[in-house]
Amino acid sequence: MGLFQHKKDKVQAELPPNPPEFTPSEPVGEGRAACMNRLETILGAPSSKGVVLKLYLENFKSLNKTFGYEYCEELLSQITGYLTELAEGNIYRYIGVEFIVVLEQFSEGQASDLADEILERFGNVWKIRDVDCLCSAQIGLCSYPGHATAVDELIKRLDLAVASAAECGPNQMSVYDSNMHTQFVRRQAIAMYLQTALEKHELEVRYRPTYNLKEGRFTRADSYMRIFIQGIGLVGAAEFMPIAEDSGQIRAIGYYALDHAGKCISELMNTGREFDSICIPVSPVLLVQEDFLEQVTKVLETYQIPKGRLALEVDDSALSNVYLNVNITMQELSDMGVELVLNNFGSGCAPVSSILDLPINTVKLERMFVWQLETNPKSASIAGGLIQIARELGIHIIAEGVETENQLNALNSYQCEYQQGFYYAPTMKQDVLIKVMGTTLDESRVTIEEEKLKMKM
Repeated sequence: MGLFQHKKDKVQAELPPNPPEFTPSEPVGEGRAACMNRLETILGAPSSKGVVLKLYLENFKSLNKTFGYEYCEELLSQITGYLTELAEGNIYRYIGVEFIVVLEQFSEGQASDLADEILERFGNVWKIRDVDCLCSAQIGLCSYPGHATAVDELIKRLDLAVASAAECGPNQMSVYDSNMHTQFVRRQAIAMYLQTALEKHELEVRYRPTYNLKEGRFTRADSYMRIFIQGIGLVGAAEFMPIAEDSGQIRAIGYYALDHAGKCISELMNTGREFDSICIPVSPVLLVQEDFLEQVTKVLETYQIPKGRLALEVDDSALSNVYLNVNITMQELSDMGVELVLNNFGSGCAPVSSILDLPINTVKLERMFVWQLETNPKSASIAGGLIQIARELGIHIIAEGVETENQLNALNSYQCEYQQGFYYAPTMKQDVLIKVMGTTLDESRVTIEEEKLKMKM
């Protein structure tokens, strides 16, 4: 079956009977250099148009660990043979386990059909030495000259499309389009401005207070960051932090937030406000930095912060195998007197049992359960069960995203200890937080209503 002749009547694509010999040192299509030359040629031709397909073997490294080099070399040989036959010589092994297929005169629709066909094959097993294995792939597509007129530009956009496909899981495809282009330009602008924002102290740190149901007052607060970029507007940490991770700016931003939290705690103590802790979210990337513990120690000592007053929030995704050293770091932080908060408790990214093996002091209930308290009885039951588990283990639990009185009443019925959301209070600057911290709802009502009004303006 060739590139220009799809056999749709076949349920499953067949492997070539005699796959060519292949080793990592002998790349398909003469490798990356030949690929770049080909792309330079087609992009430079005045009437040239088509689509370029990039394929990435997602789990090849894990297969290599499981089966060994020789097994995976044979697997690569089969995959290469299949792709070579399909692409009729228009395939290049770009780098590592990445392949590029040049589809001249193809429309995006035709290229998508081909990609679907390839992914269908990858959804089935590959048989090596009578042993089956599943090798998953992601595919990115980018048309030219519509979305790329230069090779570097094309490669970057293919990478973006592959990354977009990876977000959807194994054996997925993504086409670079105008929406992705808009997001790409936006990400670039944010990445370029982050350094300027740090130098000019334009990263705004705000805090959202947390209501203590038992004590009937605000005793905790979470740190949030945002930035205003001309031409884009307000950008929250949820958007710019992943960009900071990719651009290598996460250390500077993370330590900036950490220092601000230290100042906030110090000022709260100096004003005599009663409170439990100030919490900042910490990227998993930051947790594995060699100087992270040193930076935390510096803040604790500089601002003379007692044990338990500084809290660090870790997303449950940080407990994956990608960040093996996180567990060790978390134990050291606990020994230093830092409160550890696990975000998205009950989301399924990390098993509930993980809190048994880690020095977790507090968990944040997955927001979905709070949002569905009024509409989904099953969700309400799960939320109630998770709250009970935390309470029986002696772990504090915080419900985020409380926006209605019905949600509040439901959480109260489950005796949820801490609650947070716009129903109680919006995010606010540090000077306003100091007025609110330690107060009851009645005592802070005027201040909070003023802040809510500001948010609507």
